[in-house]
Amino acid sequence: MSAGTTATTPQDALHGVDPVLLEIVEGTLASVEMEVETAIGRTSRSPMIRDAHDFRAGIHDRKLRKLTGRSYSALVHPIARDFPLETMRPGDVFFHNDVYESEGGIGHLPDLCVTVPVFADGQVVAFVQAFGHHDDIGGCCPGSMPSGATTVYEEGLMVPPIKLWDQGVPNQAALRIMTRNSRMPDSLAADLDAECSACLMGSRRLGELFERYGRETVEACFDAILDKTTETYRREILSKIPDGEYVWEDYAEHDGVDEPMLHTQRITLTKTPDKILIDFTGTSKQAKGPINHCGDYADGNFLKKWLAPILRNLADTPERMAELDVNEGVVPLIEMKFPEKGTLLTPIFPAPTNARTFVILRLLGVLSGVLAKAVDGRMPADQETIRYTGVYGHDADGRSYLMREVLGGGSGGRYYADGEDTIHVVPDSRNLPTEFTESRFPFLVERLGLAADSGGPGEFRGGLGYEKHIRMLLDASFMSIADRSILSCWGVKGGKAGRPFQVVIDPGGPNEREMEGLVDDEPVKAGEVIRIRTTGGGGWGDPLNRKTESVLRDVRWGKVSRAAAADDYGVVLTGEGDELAVDEAATEALRESIRTARPEVEPFFDRGPGYALLSGGQAYAAVDLL
Repeated sequence: MSAGTTATTPQDALHGVDPVLLEIVEGTLASVEMEVETAIGRTSRSPMIRDAHDFRAGIHDRKLRKLTGRSYSALVHPIARDFPLETMRPGDVFFHNDVYESEGGIGHLPDLCVTVPVFADGQVVAFVQAFGHHDDIGGCCPGSMPSGATTVYEEGLMVPPIKLWDQGVPNQAALRIMTRNSRMPDSLAADLDAECSACLMGSRRLGELFERYGRETVEACFDAILDKTTETYRREILSKIPDGEYVWEDYAEHDGVDEPMLHTQRITLTKTPDKILIDFTGTSKQAKGPINHCGDYADGNFLKKWLAPILRNLADTPERMAELDVNEGVVPLIEMKFPEKGTLLTPIFPAPTNARTFVILRLLGVLSGVLAKAVDGRMPADQETIRYTGVYGHDADGRSYLMREVLGGGSGGRYYADGEDTIHVVPDSRNLPTEFTESRFPFLVERLGLAADSGGPGEFRGGLGYEKHIRMLLDASFMSIADRSILSCWGVKGGKAGRPFQVVIDPGGPNEREMEGLVDDEPVKAGEVIRIRTTGGGGWGDPLNRKTESVLRDVRWGKVSRAAAADDYGVVLTGEGDELAVDEAATEALRESIRTARPEVEPFFDRGPGYALLSGGQAYAAVDLL
């Protein structure tokens, strides 16, 4: 325990609440949240919500504090700001998607958010909320994520907080305005109905908890849940970070408007005995294109809960890490300092934001990297596990369609294990099933597998990304919202960077061409193949220290090529097929020659060859050295 840390125990944090009752309340909250998400998944219509599961639910108390820890969520703050709690009535449903009116809880316009109050004894006692990424909310291109947008007006319909249902009666005029602006009106209407109905159901379920145990008792349990989280993180997590100041930065590579450059996100982390200060000073000015994120609202409340899961990597064991929830209890432990208005994290209206995933995903890595400097690398290497790819056009019957999915990538190697293959940072999100897409859209999925050699080499290898081949049956247009097509997921403590994102259309054919990460409308002819390879995670530790039997296994499984085994790991293989084996003597000689050829000083982080392209030839940044 660091000097000055209070010796509060979890039992002290219960404030006299019966621990058995506390477990019942915690379990009920988790059950209601999962029940809401299950209902949305079963009753929605769009592929993005129903099949890719790009939506989240959350439960908040009347003080606007997030009580559940299964996943991140939006905020209730903008609803309470515009609609006093005493004016709310049972059956009310509130709606918003306006990025600049969301207090930082909504990042781009396709994320539509519904909020339902929970009542006990005629008063608001909690909120059930859900938000999801919807197919289309208008704007200048299908999917409402125009890569070349220079204002938020081009990105679709903005709706500030409104009352969408009034005491159980839907506002048909508002719903008609929203569906009229969408290219996919039927899907939008069905998805909104699913979310509203699920949250109303969750509100009733949560109301039963108050009826059973009483408001005073349940709210005491809410306080105990959050206080327990605060004390657990202070004792088990923050105590692992030595007091002091640490600095690191990473970059988005393009904004869709300007030529590729290093868009910096910098964190100066100051650790004191009881909290951490995250200072974003040094972050680049706001981009002309849509990679900005409104993070400086509500004292950074959304970002605190978005970034806090990274802290869990400091838990004593992976099993303990999985047990730690991220709810409002982490907020008192994190202070944030934002630069002046006009940066990537403090954009000025009407700056575009539809690709803000580039920034908020990068911030996860920046926090992980700055913590790695503080704890001698005891953090995972980098990952990039959200990007949007898709096609749109007209089917054989002349009907318009949009197929878009969120493809994950490999996670970073860890000090105790390899990274995981093809994960999705959004909990429960997934690739679209081939059987579904081939039956609904005019293309064939000819391959869906792992992208060999994509994981960063290391003592513990980075996880592999996807490789997906789509053959178009009719002419269409390809779209992509992706970063890490030049820069790579970094490796740490001797680990090497993973392979970047890559899309090639008509590979090996007469019209072969490689796409940039941001594409709105690349024409694809019938018969052409779209080959998508997503990012591999960074490696952890010196790849020359990787066990030779692990390299041999990876080659047998097709995760690492024979050439990469020699070039990246210094492992020489003999034989073929079942006779494949390691030549131990040749391996030792090769590894020694690779070690001898290395420069005397190497950075703590490896960013891959793409960094030199954007940095004017520098191999690494000054902050990459310990």
